[in-house]
Amino acid sequence: MITEHVAALTVAAVLLAALGTVAVGAYGGRGSRSTSDFLVASRSIGAGWNAAAIAGEYLSAASFLGVAGLVAKYGADALWYPIGFTAGYLSLLLFVAAPLRRSGAYTVPDFAEFRLASTRARKAAMVVVIVICVLYLVPQLQGAGLTLNILLHVPPWVGVTATGLLVIVNVVGAGMRSVTFAQAIQYWLKLTAVAIPALVLAAVFLNSPQRLGDPLPPRVSADTTVRVDTPVEVTVTDPAGVRATGDVDRAAVVDQPLSAGTHRLDRGAVIDLAEGAATPVVANAPQTGSAWMESGGGLGGGHPLYQVLSLIVATFLGAMGLPHVLVRFYTNPDGRAARRTALNVIAALAVFYLFPTVLGALARAWVPQVLATGTADAAVLLLPASALHGAWAIGLSALVAAGAMAAFLATSSGLLVSIAGVMSTDLMPPGVRSFRICALLGGAVPIVIALNAGTLELSRSVGLVFAVSASTLCPLLVLGIWWRGLTAAGAIAGLCVGATTSALAVGVAVTGAIDEGAGAGWLSVIAGFPAAVTVPLTFATMVLVSLATRSRIPAVTGAAFARMHVPERLGLGVERTPSAQD
Repeated sequence: MITEHVAALTVAAVLLAALGTVAVGAYGGRGSRSTSDFLVASRSIGAGWNAAAIAGEYLSAASFLGVAGLVAKYGADALWYPIGFTAGYLSLLLFVAAPLRRSGAYTVPDFAEFRLASTRARKAAMVVVIVICVLYLVPQLQGAGLTLNILLHVPPWVGVTATGLLVIVNVVGAGMRSVTFAQAIQYWLKLTAVAIPALVLAAVFLNSPQRLGDPLPPRVSADTTVRVDTPVEVTVTDPAGVRATGDVDRAAVVDQPLSAGTHRLDRGAVIDLAEGAATPVVANAPQTGSAWMESGGGLGGGHPLYQVLSLIVATFLGAMGLPHVLVRFYTNPDGRAARRTALNVIAALAVFYLFPTVLGALARAWVPQVLATGTADAAVLLLPASALHGAWAIGLSALVAAGAMAAFLATSSGLLVSIAGVMSTDLMPPGVRSFRICALLGGAVPIVIALNAGTLELSRSVGLVFAVSASTLCPLLVLGIWWRGLTAAGAIAGLCVGATTSALAVGVAVTGAIDEGAGAGWLSVIAGFPAAVTVPLTFATMVLVSLATRSRIPAVTGAAFARMHVPERLGLGVERTPSAQD
């Protein structure tokens, strides 16, 4: 239980982060009047400020909470998440950033029409952008609900609804210009909120007798209650002091001892651990300390090599198709600034991801109870109060809470700007009023979905969204920028195939349509890690259909390539303006 002091300071920190976001956004967005201000901040954001804003919105709930949770549970193989999240920007830097900025487009659908001279391709891209943004928004809002539930014991729907409304207010206020200033500051807040706890707790750990490779299962130092929020199978090695209430092994029990072996716990079950009891560990996670420290075990379930390879494909290529990331490069004044922005972002992300990795490793020592749940996202939130006492515990808990709230607000704001941007330029008459209406609608739908959808670990959820992005917009951009043979028919066919297959995988993974008992089967593994199948399938579809329709290559292809690849100083670039599309 958290103390009254921790609760009070946590409330203050969360409110300060939330209200500060609105205040900074209002200050940064003063003077925003035109559609260009709302969509791309009038293309006036420099490389340094823009890089901080990109890092601020990119470092989502998955980065702040999810990475540490996965490292705590799965160990070495989970490191591919932060590596991939960072390396994705290298691909974006090399293949997309500068040509995309030179295209003069305002949104990804605008780029699709510019490159392929097709309103149908534009509309197909618009649908995909909206789907990706909504899928990405849902785990952000669910993460906010989880955070406030753990720290303040308020119902999860309160955090979901409150965060969603704050994001809507911030975006409706002044659009991209407002969001940019807020996100740049939120990056530094998040870096501070994760770095200070990591450094303090690492120093404490180095002076303790515990070691990361100690044998599992770890033991709790006080009576502990663990609530299971998603169905899970756990392995009990030492049953002494381990009791459960709820649906266990498909039967309702009340305060029943758990015997040694593997047990299935359904959502809502509660595990009570007496002081000194050995923590049950999720069945598909490493069961020994040495196994946790070695690579090659995968991320739960069968076929670990495929899991890792598919995760690499999703994260390395997914960043190239994330709409809220791509729109940032439209805000740079030129292609050179876009390249500098991408380079600065790589440095910013590399520094940040050092600290969640450290916190994930330390979580095994101080909050081993997260290893007994289907999701370990609570690890970072629980660490300060579990490892420290007094003022340090109170202060670090509040700092982590503020950083988590900043993570939710920053990423959610960028996503909502992307949704409102494509909807207002493609579905309504152009103008600020249309942008604001679309922001209201685009923010309301994810709130409803987040309140009713099932949950996965945050990084796993975001990893699936990266797979959707890598399977749709990434092939469109890479082929559209670097291959003259791409046709509108090929692009549309590829978007349809990629969106359908990857979205189907997301649905199966979230709903658990494939029984966990078949976890070693290929269908289950592909549903959880689809990119290695869906990305090549999309590229192949775009190429083959384009070759079959090569007679339809747009006449403007040569001019479009010149605009994307010739330096701006030669004067071939033309700034495009947003307009309503039929």
